[in-house]
Amino acid sequence: MKSILIAGVGGQGTLLASMVFGQIALKLNYDVKLSEVHGMAQRGGSVVTYVRIGDKGETVYSPVIDECGADILLAFEELEGLRWLPFLNPDGGKAYCNTQQILPMPVITGAMEYPQDVEGKIKAHFPDAVFVDALSLANEAGSVKAVNTVLLGVLAKNMDIEKNVWLDAIRSVVKPKFIEMNEKAFLLGYGL
Repeated sequence: MKSILIAGVGGQGTLLASMVFGQIALKLNYDVKLSEVHGMAQRGGSVVTYVRIGDKGETVYSPVIDECGADILLAFEELEGLRWLPFLNPDGGKAYCNTQQILPMPVITGAMEYPQDVEGKIKAHFPDAVFVDALSLANEAGSVKAVNTVLLGVLAKNMDIEKNVWLDAIRSVVKPKFIEMNEKAFLLGYGL
């Protein structure tokens, strides 16, 4: 069983990323369950999706990931990575984080401060956490909205699933007019 927690803020494409995983699992004949368990549809709100993929012949009965249960944390924003870190398995879990900082409403209003050294706090618990300036690569690909696809590329490089399977899954869930940009974003991430 592989459990993947995808965390970000509204508008960053956490749901689209989970749909890519769903397509990959179906293509490879694995059972999969997806769930958007927290979040708000508007931009700026915290959004989290769970993806659970069974091994060959294994049935996934629930999409829910408990604390310490995620094999992979894919965070599209730094603070969301820190916020959901307790869900990452301390024995072998792997974190992939975008270095982008999107200020939550309490920070914007001055009620709170954005935490300092988020990367250091995450690496204190998971020293091999991977941090990527996915926003710059997404811009290079053609849109800030491709941060999710950049991080999927980074993750794909570290998984035992062929690159073309990922690209086919992206093509199947992205609107046709955005396919080329998302392919470029994925390949930029994959090339890191």
